[in-house]
Amino acid sequence: MTLWLVPVLVSVALGLVAGPLERRLPPATAARLLTVSALVSALATGLVLGVAGFIALSQVPFVAAAGQWSRAALQHGRTTQLLGAFAGIMVIALLGRAVHRAVEALRHLWAAEATCRRLGPDANGLVVTDDSVPDAYAVQGLQGRIVVSRAMLSGLTAEERRVLLAHEASHLRHRHHVYLQLTQLAAAANPALRQVTEAVHAAVERWADEDAAAEVGDRPLAARALARASLLRHHSPTAPARPRPASALAAVTSGVVSRTQALLRPAPRPRHLLVLSTTALVLCAAVAAGLTAHVTEDQFEVARHVLHHTS
Repeated sequence: MTLWLVPVLVSVALGLVAGPLERRLPPATAARLLTVSALVSALATGLVLGVAGFIALSQVPFVAAAGQWSRAALQHGRTTQLLGAFAGIMVIALLGRAVHRAVEALRHLWAAEATCRRLGPDANGLVVTDDSVPDAYAVQGLQGRIVVSRAMLSGLTAEERRVLLAHEASHLRHRHHVYLQLTQLAAAANPALRQVTEAVHAAVERWADEDAAAEVGDRPLAARALARASLLRHHSPTAPARPRPASALAAVTSGVVSRTQALLRPAPRPRHLLVLSTTALVLCAAVAAGLTAHVTEDQFEVARHVLHHTS
């Protein structure tokens, strides 16, 4: 039972440390580390819950007879069986959530690709619209498009426009939507990881900010461009803006204040100890899941052996 709890506890711990990790690590490192950690934790938790549910199911008389297992050898008391049944119900419900999330992700990608085709093959994937509301975002299709309104372009200087376009180009170049969709899938399968999704969203925005700052070679300029674009967006006329695709990533949708402050500080430095400790934590979940599966396999072998020698 102790081994079964390890992936669950690791998932809870990962949810608690995701925010601090995102703030302290370089954003590209944070996005990659948290995405892989979330996937491993979700898979490990699903495995141990599935094993617990299967053990409970195997103690049902007709299931034990079909599998040729000794019920007495599988039973560890009524409480364990009840917990196993609860774990089985949970894993089915969470699997359903994960499948629904995967279908939604595919639907959003399909819609994004349709949007890209509708926008047409403009120069370098850049589409300039005549919207009166300042806006800019990246559409994640197979080729991708950067959509920016003339109102946004006219409100920024030439250098600030360069920052904004570099930010959106970073989203497309590094396929940031993949990190978001994978962590959303992991959080659907394991709700304890919901805060990891929020941290990865913040990390990919900071990642694009850092790429833009590196391209112009001026961090204060990048911070100023981000702040001005946000002000333009939030103090725009009341005319409706062009609707964004659900999977679009925009520079000025979230965390602008903290991201601007981050750009006014030196670029984040690598923190190998944090990466190693997080990796070790997640490996604990993977190892515990593997050991649980191995121990359970041995348990069923013993149950089959007991039945054959007592019949």
